[in-house]
Amino acid sequence: MAQLDGPRIGPASGGPAKQLVVLLHGLGADGRDLIDLAAGWGQALPEAAFVAPDAPEACDMAPYGRQWFSAQDRRPAVIAAGAMAARLPLDRFLDAELGRLGLPGSALALAGFSQGCMMALYAGLRRAVPPAAILGYSGALLAPEALAAEITGRPPVLLVHGEADDIVPVAATRTAEAALRRAGVPVEALYRPGLAHGIDEAGLAAGRRWLEAAFGTRPEPGTGA
Repeated sequence: MAQLDGPRIGPASGGPAKQLVVLLHGLGADGRDLIDLAAGWGQALPEAAFVAPDAPEACDMAPYGRQWFSAQDRRPAVIAAGAMAARLPLDRFLDAELGRLGLPGSALALAGFSQGCMMALYAGLRRAVPPAAILGYSGALLAPEALAAEITGRPPVLLVHGEADDIVPVAATRTAEAALRRAGVPVEALYRPGLAHGIDEAGLAAGRRWLEAAFGTRPEPGTGA
């Protein structure tokens, strides 16, 4: 089974970590693509450690980068099987990082972009101990038909998507938002007019507020505060 690793930053306080934020990159990237989010979010969460693991496979659609699963065959069942396989090394990595830091599973937050968003939702909603929060940027909810039978917890979820995304259509997040609501998951969505496949400052700020709320430095997600 693949052993995951990637860049780490924090805590900004210099003291022991009290939270862990894991950043999951998209197709054809690696952990370095998202670890810089720790610079901004870490100022608001000075006791959080951040890690951005490289996905377990070399990208099969480019001569560089990593992938959580192949996207060459995009039939839903094939993609779901790929996510299921990738969940095993990811869960093992999450457990190892929490153990290394001496933290409970409830001190974890998952944030992902594109394919990393898909993995954050797929793995996070099936963790034995639900994470404190899930942030999903420009992604989708895989295997929604299996969620009711497989969900193990309902952490607060923030979804952010650009309305001009031509890689993963914004309809994927609208569908995910509706499916999560049906499953009883507390979810909020932010749709960004004119934004293509990426994360803008408004999305970053929303993610920071979501993490602050999840870790108890602001009111709970979904309160509108």
